[in-house]
Amino acid sequence: MADNLIFYTNPMSRGQIVRWMLEEVGAPYETRLLDFGTTMKADDYLAINPMGKVPAVVHAGKVVTECAAICAYLADAFPAAGLAPALPDRADYYRWLFFTAGPVEQAITAKFFGIEPDADQQRSAGFGTLELALGALERAVAGKTYVAGERFTAADVYVGSQIDWGMEFGTIPARPAFEAYVAPLRERAAYKRAKEIDNGLIAEMQAANPA
Repeated sequence: MADNLIFYTNPMSRGQIVRWMLEEVGAPYETRLLDFGTTMKADDYLAINPMGKVPAVVHAGKVVTECAAICAYLADAFPAAGLAPALPDRADYYRWLFFTAGPVEQAITAKFFGIEPDADQQRSAGFGTLELALGALERAVAGKTYVAGERFTAADVYVGSQIDWGMEFGTIPARPAFEAYVAPLRERAAYKRAKEIDNGLIAEMQAANPA
């Protein structure tokens, strides 16, 4: 039942990552749209995510936040979708899923805010420098169809989304290895369904609130 899996999002957010993951899972889910300045900060949603941010999912009454965690959770919660490797084969799966959610995300955010760690700060910052983090990510996907093994997993949803968005918005350079990795992911049926849904919601929002 859809009310067993509730997805809180805004289509102009990282919620697009989880939308793609949900479409890959294939289970019915209910979407609840939130506005950044109003419903996302309302008490009923803050009871779900005290950060007042999206996305979040509630599955069987249990709350999961943070995109990488949601992707990993859904892969385990719906094993029939085949989106997680067998337990003995999860080293690269966990490594690159959380490397991209941690050091890569931190490095991109720091750069966006104009923060350039000096030599001493680089030793303390988990990402070191943006170039260091992106170089490691580039090597992780170079020459590979999937980032963690021989088949598509939830790690590809998250890593692929970050690279896809990053190249679109200029926060990640369009290096050949990144373009070659993302290109087939964009052809997945679930990716296309997710984009169609969220692009449709964005169009509706823009029509309702013209600039």
